[in-house]
Amino acid sequence: MAGFYKAILFLNYGLLLSVILLGVSKYVLLNNKERQYVHCIAFLFLIELLNLVLPYVFNFNNTSFLYPFYIAGEFFLLSSLFIRKLELPKYLLGVIALLAGGFMVLKYGFNFPFNADIAKVVSNIIIICLSGFTLIREIRDTSFQNRFLWVDACIFFYYSVSVFIFIVQHQITNLSEDGYYIIFSVNNILSGILYCSFLYTFIKLKK
Repeated sequence: MAGFYKAILFLNYGLLLSVILLGVSKYVLLNNKERQYVHCIAFLFLIELLNLVLPYVFNFNNTSFLYPFYIAGEFFLLSSLFIRKLELPKYLLGVIALLAGGFMVLKYGFNFPFNADIAKVVSNIIIICLSGFTLIREIRDTSFQNRFLWVDACIFFYYSVSVFIFIVQHQITNLSEDGYYIIFSVNNILSGILYCSFLYTFIKLKK
């Protein structure tokens, strides 16, 4: 299973690189709300790049210190994206920024909460709710052509299944090594589906 996991992982790296390059090339075709998708992908690419560069180039033995930054950044970028698409009050953007910034201060300054996975689950649930409401509105409003409908659907699907996998993983105390590889491989496959939705959307973009 380890070989299968690594194959899926490096395939995802290739997909992510393709998405960021294509997204940057199509950036001028996007409106202000749509450009937030590129910002989200660029942030994810930065995190993955740091996870590769720090151990192999700078000999970091542990990159777990990036995890709170990843949680806060992902939460802020995706939540603010859907808040803008839903045209919710702008002060909610400040609330989201405050929550993300407050989490990093508490985690890096006081190591609270001790288990950052709790914050990850909560942030994912908020993203699921916002993306779900966005999807409902986009499907009901047939007069509006949303070019990122498939991406929004894949975001909702990915985070919904990821929360389920996360909960199941932590409920099973005696999970074998192959079991962990299976869970991580499933999560990477879901990530690959999400990246493919970005590729499809960017390729189809026209002026």
